[in-house]
Amino acid sequence: MLVLGTPRFPNNGVQLITVLISTKTYHEESLTLRDDDYEGEPLGGRSHGLPWSLATLNSATEVEFHITALADERTEDVATQLISYISS
Repeated sequence: MLVLGTPRFPNNGVQLITVLISTKTYHEESLTLRDDDYEGEPLGGRSHGLPWSLATLNSATEVEFHITALADERTEDVATQLISYISS
Protein backbone atom coordinates (compact mmCIF):
# COMPACT_ATOMS: atom_id res chain seq x y z
CA MET A 1 0.00 0.00 0.00
CA LEU A 2 1.34 3.41 -0.96
CA VAL A 3 0.26 6.43 1.11
CA LEU A 4 -0.22 9.38 -1.26
CA GLY A 5 -1.39 11.99 1.23
CA THR A 6 -2.68 12.67 4.71
CA PRO A 7 -5.22 15.49 4.50
CA ARG A 8 -6.95 16.72 7.64
CA PHE A 9 -10.71 17.34 7.47
CA PRO A 10 -12.66 19.43 10.02
CA ASN A 11 -15.21 16.72 10.83
CA ASN A 12 -13.16 13.55 10.23
CA GLY A 13 -9.60 14.39 11.24
CA VAL A 14 -6.66 12.94 9.34
CA GLN A 15 -7.28 10.46 6.54
CA LEU A 16 -4.58 8.53 4.70
CA ILE A 17 -5.18 8.35 0.94
CA THR A 18 -3.58 5.22 -0.48
CA VAL A 19 -3.27 3.14 -3.63
CA LEU A 20 -2.35 -0.51 -3.72
CA ILE A 21 0.92 -1.89 -5.03
CA SER A 22 1.21 -5.18 -6.92
CA THR A 23 3.99 -7.27 -8.43
CA LYS A 24 1.67 -8.37 -11.24
CA THR A 25 2.49 -6.92 -14.66
CA TYR A 26 -0.73 -7.62 -16.52
CA HIS A 27 -2.35 -4.29 -15.60
CA GLU A 28 -2.04 -1.98 -18.63
CA GLU A 29 -2.62 1.24 -16.70
CA SER A 30 -0.43 0.40 -13.72
CA LEU A 31 2.56 2.61 -13.00
CA THR A 32 5.84 0.70 -12.89
CA LEU A 33 7.97 1.50 -9.86
CA ARG A 34 11.70 1.16 -10.52
CA ASP A 35 14.52 0.83 -8.00
CA ASP A 36 15.56 4.49 -8.42
CA ASP A 37 11.98 5.67 -7.68
CA TYR A 38 12.49 5.01 -3.96
CA GLU A 39 14.01 7.33 -1.35
CA GLY A 40 14.91 4.32 0.76
CA GLU A 41 15.60 0.75 -0.19
CA PRO A 42 13.53 -0.58 -3.11
CA LEU A 43 11.02 -3.33 -2.43
CA GLY A 44 13.22 -5.94 -4.10
CA GLY A 45 10.91 -6.99 -6.93
CA ARG A 46 9.38 -4.98 -9.73
CA SER A 47 6.26 -3.32 -8.33
CA HIS A 48 3.39 -1.43 -9.90
CA GLY A 49 1.10 1.25 -8.46
CA LEU A 50 -2.57 0.52 -9.20
CA PRO A 51 -4.37 3.87 -9.58
CA TRP A 52 -7.85 2.31 -9.59
CA SER A 53 -7.28 0.66 -6.20
CA LEU A 54 -7.90 3.69 -4.03
CA ALA A 55 -8.41 3.25 -0.30
CA THR A 56 -8.64 5.65 2.62
CA LEU A 57 -7.67 4.89 6.19
CA ASN A 58 -8.93 6.88 9.15
CA SER A 59 -5.86 6.45 11.32
CA ALA A 60 -2.12 6.10 10.90
CA THR A 61 -2.28 3.29 13.46
CA GLU A 62 -3.83 1.16 10.69
CA VAL A 63 -0.42 1.20 8.98
CA GLU A 64 1.55 -1.45 10.80
CA PHE A 65 4.83 -1.37 8.85
CA HIS A 66 6.79 1.28 7.02
CA ILE A 67 9.14 -0.48 4.62
CA THR A 68 10.32 2.31 2.33
CA ALA A 69 9.16 5.49 0.61
CA LEU A 70 8.91 6.71 -2.96
CA ALA A 71 10.66 9.88 -4.04
CA ASP A 72 8.26 12.85 -4.00
CA GLU A 73 8.30 13.16 -7.80
CA ARG A 74 7.25 9.53 -8.26
CA THR A 75 4.53 9.87 -5.62
CA GLU A 76 3.22 12.86 -7.60
CA ASP A 77 3.26 10.71 -10.77
CA VAL A 78 1.10 8.08 -9.04
CA ALA A 79 -1.29 10.77 -7.73
CA THR A 80 -1.56 12.34 -11.19
CA GLN A 81 -2.37 8.98 -12.75
CA LEU A 82 -4.93 8.32 -10.01
CA ILE A 83 -6.65 11.65 -10.68
CA SER A 84 -6.58 11.00 -14.43
CA TYR A 85 -8.04 7.52 -13.92
CA ILE A 86 -10.84 8.80 -11.67
CA SER A 87 -11.74 11.72 -13.91
CA SER A 88 -11.86 9.75 -17.18
